[in-house]
This record gives sequence, structure tokens and C-alpha cells, in this order.
Amino acid sequence: MSGRRSPWGGSDKGGEGPSDESGKDGEDNDGDGGPEGDGDRSGDKRGPRNPWLPSGSTPPRRSASIEDIFRTRDPRRPGGGSGGPGGGGGNFPRLPQRPDGKSWLPLGIGAAVVALLALSSVHMIGPKEQAVVTLFGKYARTIDSGVNFTLPWPIEQVDVEDVRTFTVDSIPEGETEKLMLTSDKNLVDLSYLVRWNIKNLVNYKFRLTDPKETVREVAEAAMRASIAQISLNDALSGAGRAQVEQDVRERMQRILDYYKAGVAVQGVEIKKADPPSKVVTAFQQVTVAQQEAERDRSEARAWAQQLLARAQGDAEAFDKVYQQYKLAPEVTKRRMYYETMERVLRDNDTVVAEAKGVTPYLPLSEVKRRAADAAPDATAKGGQ
Repeated sequence: MSGRRSPWGGSDKGGEGPSDESGKDGEDNDGDGGPEGDGDRSGDKRGPRNPWLPSGSTPPRRSASIEDIFRTRDPRRPGGGSGGPGGGGGNFPRLPQRPDGKSWLPLGIGAAVVALLALSSVHMIGPKEQAVVTLFGKYARTIDSGVNFTLPWPIEQVDVEDVRTFTVDSIPEGETEKLMLTSDKNLVDLSYLVRWNIKNLVNYKFRLTDPKETVREVAEAAMRASIAQISLNDALSGAGRAQVEQDVRERMQRILDYYKAGVAVQGVEIKKADPPSKVVTAFQQVTVAQQEAERDRSEARAWAQQLLARAQGDAEAFDKVYQQYKLAPEVTKRRMYYETMERVLRDNDTVVAEAKGVTPYLPLSEVKRRAADAAPDATAKGGQ
């Protein structure tokens, strides 16, 4: 009884597995009979049967040669490509051909290269921009805004920069504390802004390794030099803040011009000037005391101004009286005497007068009291 055919390429004799000779992946299968007991596969060199395919047949294997894998299919051969039996490279897509039978690939590559060179030769520069052109890495020229043409890359390269928009640097960045020494040997925590732009693109690109970092370092050096010339109170109160900002800008510009950095400093603005965080409580107490002292001084000045205004008014009134006195001295003198005596004797209860026919003692207060008592009695009688 012949053995059943094994799905793995061997014979199933009496339910046993394939023999050792049939399990060596074709080492003993020379194509003239196959494994023992499997005569119907003689001459089949396609390898063992694939049990997962419906037909049970295995598709032809590709050649292991890299040239065969990438070789284009030959349309004149029905079997596919020229990569060995069964067409090892036949499944690779075939590119379209020109009418003369040649491939379009060289022309496509050439067109892509020409397009790349054309695109790298045309440059659109914005209205706020300038560009530096280098020829094999060496400076060649500067181009302004608009459409410009250069030699294709890599012969000439173009580096575009915005030269009109202001760059604003905040020093320090974030919430970092930046302590600086004042003229009276105290520390102050400063935070400020620096606005600058590019004024010479060639110097900006080729004179300094890192222009942006250079601007920040120059700004810090100039600020420290300016703060060292004022006191702590001036730095905290802002009395000399405008002068400090102007000094810092001028110092920065001188240093950057000396370096030929190609940078124009537009302005410096101090955002914050506070005492160090470790002593901020003591500074707040000092500030409160200074405010109270300033309030007291303001009140004293106000009182002094009022008193001075009153004295000036009295002096002006006296000058007017004196002018009248010079016109009529006797009359004015008598009037002043009467007004003075009236003002002095108005609230006195006893009056002593030495003159003929006048009682030495005149009880004016008693007369006033009797007159006041008589007035209600007269009113009562009239009503009856």
C-alpha cells in the first residue's frame, strides 16, 4: 500500500511522519524522483508543497541575486524577467518607454535637476529683508528686497535676514534675579528690555560668531557700568531712570560699533528695580518710614505756606491803612484809636473814666443786666 502524500513534501507511510531523508529541505532531492515513497513529485524542483494554498502548489521562488531582483521585466519573454527560472525579477514594475524604445528615466532625472537649479537661482526677498550671497562660501554681494537672480546652488548660496523689524531682548529671561551693584555699595535687582535691529547685514553675518548673544552680553555690561554710578535710592525711586536708560543705549552702541557688529540699538527700558529678595521686607519697612516722613514734611510745608499767606495779607492791609494815614493823619489816628478801644473794651465789665461830670465808676454790666430784665416785663404788660 503506497503511503499518503504529506503536506510537507514527504510520504505518510502507515501514519508515520516523514523519514529523516525527506526532512532535509531538498538536500537529497535531486529532482529525479523526490523523496522516497513520493514518486508523483519526481522532477519537481519547486520545493515542498505549501499546505496553506488552496491548490497546494508553491509559487516560483525569486532568485537571491540582487541584480535579478531589480532587473526590469523583459516584455519579449512570457515568463517574466531575466532573473532565472520563473522570472525572479518579473514582479518589479516596468517604467514607460519612449517611442525609440529608450527609458524616460534619464530625461526625468535631468528635468528634476534643471528644475532644482532654476528654483535655487530665483529668490523673492521681502520688503523688510536683505540677503547675503556667498560664492563657494565666500561673500560675494548683498541683495535687497524684490526678485533677484543668482547662480544655482551650490555655486552661490543666499542667506536672508529681516533687517527692519526690531528685536526685543528681555534681560534676564523669566523670573531670574539679576543683581547689580550701585555707587553706595548696595545691590539692586534689575530687569530691562533692549530693542535693536540690523543696520549692516554683512558685518552682522561675518564679524561675530553669535550676534544675538553678543548684544545681550554688551547690554548687561553697559547696564552694570551705568548702575554703578547712581545710588540705591535713585535706582529704586526711578529719579535717574531715564538718564540710566540713555547712558546704557549710548554705551552699547559705542561697544557694538567698535566690534563692527552691524547692530543699531534703538532703546533700553528698565522694567523693574527692586531690592534683593532676601532683604525685601526690611526695604519695605524703610519705604514706609520714608513715605511717612515725606507726608509730615508735606503737612509742614502746607502750614508754613498758609501762615505766610496770612502774614502777607496782614502786611498788605497795613500798607493800605498807612496810605490813608498819610492823606489825613489826624483823622486816621483818631479812627484807629476808636477802633482799638472798641476792640479792647468790648468785653470788659468795669470802666474807669477821669473827666468832669462823669461818675468815676460806671457799672455798665449792671445796666445791661437791668435792661435785659426789663425787656421781658414790658413785653408781658403789653400783652395784658
